[in-house]
Amino acid sequence: MIKILIVIFSATGNTAKMAEVIQKKLKQLGADIEEKDITSYDDRKDPLDLTPYHAVIFGFPIYARRAPRIVREWLDTLDGQGKLCATFFTYGGFTVHPIHFSTREILENRGFDLVSSAEFLAKHTFNIGGWSAMENRPNESDFGVAREFSKQTYKRFVGEDPGRPDEFDKTELTQEKLDEEEKLPLLAITQLPSRMVADCSMCMICEELCPTHAMNAEMGVIPKDLSKSSAPQELHNDIVADGIATSTCLSTMQDLELMVNSLTLAQIKNLN
Repeated sequence: MIKILIVIFSATGNTAKMAEVIQKKLKQLGADIEEKDITSYDDRKDPLDLTPYHAVIFGFPIYARRAPRIVREWLDTLDGQGKLCATFFTYGGFTVHPIHFSTREILENRGFDLVSSAEFLAKHTFNIGGWSAMENRPNESDFGVAREFSKQTYKRFVGEDPGRPDEFDKTELTQEKLDEEEKLPLLAITQLPSRMVADCSMCMICEELCPTHAMNAEMGVIPKDLSKSSAPQELHNDIVADGIATSTCLSTMQDLELMVNSLTLAQIKNLN
């Protein structure tokens, strides 16, 4: 039995739901699965020792064509130890590339051996304008694709299939242009996250789940010492990653569940 670690970043639940589908199928195939959620700031602080695992699957949202910046920075701290790995990404139906290329580049530079990669459509959750995207997905066909991705990846992990992905599409955009695109949503956001609502129950979820530790639940806003610097823009750019820019805290667990979106799944990349 091989031991596989699934690592996810999922601020609104899309990527986490995808991980559930993959995990269930891999367990059916006989793998021993552990999961690590790195969405919260605290979960990214401690070094990750990959020694106990035969392989690792990374699942992230696509934000401005790449994995969120805080995810990319975290990946760059890992020691791949020559481990086999796979990646999957969730997105709301817009730009994709160079997510497969750029993430593979980071992982291989850290000593991983990438065997497969996939992208999965998900309800678009970063929505200021009020329009809808991919609301009616996934369907059973989508989940079938996810299970097939798990099956083919497992075969490569155990050595039944020695294949590796072909070259991924690489955008013509420079790193500077990609960085500029990553900050574009800030132009449309006029209020950083706060808990300025009458029914706030001080559940502290906003502070606990903030991916960058920027939120202070007691104060109800990002601290003034941060707001006077350039940090809030960068912090907020990470807060909206994987989906949503919210101007209120989550006052109850029910509110949190309403924000968790159904997964949307898409095509497997370079498995045949």
